[in-house]
Amino acid sequence: ALIRWQHPKRGLLPPAEFLPKKDIPEFDIVLGKWVLNQALKQLATWAAAGFRTNVSINISGHQLEQQGFVEYLSALLQRYPTVQPSQFELEILETVALKDIDNACSIMNACRHLGMSVAIDDFGAGYSSLIYLKKLPADILKIDQAFVRDMLKDPADLAIIKGIIGLSQAVHRKVIAEGVESEAHGLVLLDLGCDLGQGYCIAKPMPASELPTWISHYSQLPAWANATSTNKVAASQPHISLSKFWTKRVIK
Repeated sequence: ALIRWQHPKRGLLPPAEFLPKKDIPEFDIVLGKWVLNQALKQLATWAAAGFRTNVSINISGHQLEQQGFVEYLSALLQRYPTVQPSQFELEILETVALKDIDNACSIMNACRHLGMSVAIDDFGAGYSSLIYLKKLPADILKIDQAFVRDMLKDPADLAIIKGIIGLSQAVHRKVIAEGVESEAHGLVLLDLGCDLGQGYCIAKPMPASELPTWISHYSQLPAWANATSTNKVAASQPHISLSKFWTKRVIK
């Protein structure tokens, strides 16, 4: 779920156009709470209409460090009883998680205890190590799109992606590739064993009201469908095509 502002005169604005340029903790926390509430409210609206899906929400460092964050999440979930906690995924930046790893681990474990899943966002862009990766109780690793974007022409980026996929399988984490912008990107990722992805090749951001119709008319790319039927994936990983997975996660 990504925030946008429908400006009365300027139209739809991306975050960079309206969020403060400076780091303002108070604003960050208030906005973050609003986003969490709106996401759960939307899930409840969909549930009432017979449509069930998952939503991923980015959690800022200020939110994560705020006293009572987990209690707030718990109370928010109780406000929307038709929403299952398993429908909610929290995304935490790698650099934020490693800033205070003990605190991050405690909060992540508490969120997972509530029934939510936790993802490490922009993985590979920070200073993670095998020790940190083993310690962080994350369900999902999201490969930074900076590596995925140039993987077709930069052998170093491709090697890094291979390494992250191998690490994720070794520590039994799901891995998602951000920035899947072409059919070729998806084919290479599937060949490497990464069968979860997101990006404009699958769908561009859309209003929540359009998602159910988009999913009902969705058709998987033939090349990816062929790849998913022939490629072998580690037995510990459920094999879901890039495009099928992102029908659940294109909520913007």
